[in-house]
Amino acid sequence: MSRALEPIPLFPLATVLFPYAPLQLHVFEDRYRQLVGDCLEKGLPVGIVLIKSGSEVGASAEPYLVGTAARIEKVHRYEDGRMDVVVVGERRFRIRRLDESEPYLVGHCEPVVEVDEDSPRKDALTMRARESFQLYVEGMFAQQAVNVKINYPTDPLALSFLIANYLPLDPLERQRMLELTDTAERLAGLIPEIERQVVEAKTTAYYRLSRNHLQDWIHPN
Repeated sequence: MSRALEPIPLFPLATVLFPYAPLQLHVFEDRYRQLVGDCLEKGLPVGIVLIKSGSEVGASAEPYLVGTAARIEKVHRYEDGRMDVVVVGERRFRIRRLDESEPYLVGHCEPVVEVDEDSPRKDALTMRARESFQLYVEGMFAQQAVNVKINYPTDPLALSFLIANYLPLDPLERQRMLELTDTAERLAGLIPEIERQVVEAKTTAYYRLSRNHLQDWIHPN
């Protein structure tokens, strides 16, 4: 018996949201004010999807078909109807059918299933990614004379998404990482980028992380 598709209101953006990551939205268009209201009233997630063609404002945008379902954590409403909304990514979905009957896009979606089997290769990649990312973060804080201890997730899947979220990847590379369904392959793809950033941080004037960037999972000493 086939699995029923889940209707998810879609919020197309020029960025990619990973599971476990927060995102702040400034909502001002009527259609997205209604989307937020409907999601709150009906207990629905917001589907954050990268725009494939079109723009965030105005006419409908064509989204990539894999996105992240996010829960609404906080809403601040302004007197003129605008909203500041904080969402947190929870799970991925794949759009099987688009519905334009509402003022906003609705995707009829199936879950994206991750291959996350234990193996010596995955264990080795997890350790290497963790160690390399530690060097990366230490380098970002080096000029601030701050020692940083990272509370890494014990789950390699969560680790892979957290690292992907904080690396300066372009949107298409972030989308590729989102669409991968093998944790080991995602870690293997991230490690060269982490190590490249470590080298560049030692040799160039580089953007420095602040404590706020990693406030959910670091503890400066």
